[in-house]
Parts: sequence; structure tokens; C-alpha cells
Amino acid sequence: MKKKSAFLCAYFCVPLRSKYIISMLTDLILIMNNNEFDIPKKLKSLSQNLVWMSESDYPFDVFIWSNQELKEFNTHNLLEKTNHSLKAPVKILQIDNFFQSATTEKDWYDDEERETAKKYQTLLETLKQNLDHIQVYKIGEVEIDVYIVGQLKSGDWVGLSTKTVET
Repeated sequence: MKKKSAFLCAYFCVPLRSKYIISMLTDLILIMNNNEFDIPKKLKSLSQNLVWMSESDYPFDVFIWSNQELKEFNTHNLLEKTNHSLKAPVKILQIDNFFQSATTEKDWYDDEERETAKKYQTLLETLKQNLDHIQVYKIGEVEIDVYIVGQLKSGDWVGLSTKTVET
């Protein structure tokens, strides 16, 4: 092990005496160990066969908005970003309240329904573990657009969108 360390140091440390370059390598190692870039893929995978059940069933779509294009997140910016009227009604929910009916297993569920509830539980936990400032935004009336939005450590905004019908 000592030979390998000496070789690596001789190979990397001697030519890279600049603090700037060493700092860049440190940042690169941190990025490589950070799975933040996998979160949208993970959300897509977890939500792939799920539909949000209401009077009609709708699939989930994953989105990501860079902090460069959406520097400040608020309801006004969400409405603009999603091409809604600025006068559209918006209801904001806590994520646990939104997913409560989907994640709660009932005694009368069959195996398939239990499995679906477990998938929703996994999706909810993944969102909560990987995103900050998570909110659910319901935009519109009757046929409602739903945006589950949270912030990555990088500052980018990521989440899921779907629709629900409420008459």
C-alpha cells in the first residue's frame, strides 16, 4: 500500500502543486460521490408505472428547472414557467398531506393495491430525502395541474407533475 501511495502522490501531487488544481480535483471527487444528478432519473424510475388516481388517472412526468432560469421560486414564477394564467387559482399543500391517501394501506387492499401503496411510500421517502423546500401546488379547478416541487442542493428545482380531476 505504501508503494501505491508513493506512486500516486508522485504521479499526482508533484505536478499538481497549485492549490487551484488540487481544489478542482477535490471538487471533482465530491461531485463524483454526489448522486444529486441521479435524482431526476430515480424519480422517473420510481414513478414510471404509477398513475395519480382521481376521476381520471394520469401519469407522472419528471421536470427539472435550473436555478439559472428560475433564480427565485414562488407561485408567480411557477405559473409563468408552466404557462398558466397569473390569475389561475393555486392551492399549496404539504407533501405528506398530498400523498396520504396513496401511501396509506387499507385492510381491504389486495396484493396489487398494497404493492402500489408501497411504491408511493418509496416515492414519497425519496422526494423527502433528496429535496429541500418541497411543496405541492395544485393549479386550476376541476381538471387540476399538480406540481410536486423541491430544491436540490445545487439550487436547481426538480419534481413531478401530473393532473387530477376534482368535481
